[in-house]
Amino acid sequence: MTETMQHPAREPHDSSIAARLNWLRAGVLGANDGIVSVAATVVGVAGVTNDLTPILIAGTAAVVGGAVSMALGEYVSVSSQSDSQRALIELERRELAEDPEGELAELAEIYQAKGMSEATARQVAVELTEHDALKAHLSAELNIDEEEVASPWHAALASAVAFTVGAILPLLTAVLLPASIRIPFTFVAVILALALTGAISARVGGSSKRKASIRLVIGGALAMAFTYAVGLLLGTTGIV
Repeated sequence: MTETMQHPAREPHDSSIAARLNWLRAGVLGANDGIVSVAATVVGVAGVTNDLTPILIAGTAAVVGGAVSMALGEYVSVSSQSDSQRALIELERRELAEDPEGELAELAEIYQAKGMSEATARQVAVELTEHDALKAHLSAELNIDEEEVASPWHAALASAVAFTVGAILPLLTAVLLPASIRIPFTFVAVILALALTGAISARVGGSSKRKASIRLVIGGALAMAFTYAVGLLLGTTGIV
């Protein structure tokens, strides 16, 4: 019997899988936003002028403002989520202290509703309660873990770093290259970066690399095309 047959691939059942997917979401969102928004900004300005100074100023402002905005948005979002989770945890802790028998019966009913016999559901509820009553109820009733409540500060930092890392490539490309090749090379660099970001996110999340990459590439290409067209239009009409 081959090694593959002896040890077949198993689905991930790690208790931290939800947390990993949340970090993946924040990281991909931050990096993608950094790549696209900063690229769109510098390309849009480049559509108006070839002067390096306004491109550098606009790009730098987009990096700083975007990183702060992403960090603040992630902090507020995760803070609201973690506050709600902590409130639910304290409510469950109080209910267990005030009515342990009622909570035990409730836990047994949950497992019975999932297909267990009444006797089995009762026995499972009793054993889980004896081991860790709060954890058992949080898992069965609310699908949360007291030890995995997300940190808003960690989420904010991760989002800001991801945005900044993603934003550096289009900014450097637009600033360091000569005006004659600045826009096409920025387009190419951004498309490659988005494809790589999509592939990495798909690998970590276990989904299709092609689909993830195509989604990001199409969105980024459209954003840059639109902003460049707007900058070009404003520049040719003499509005700016």
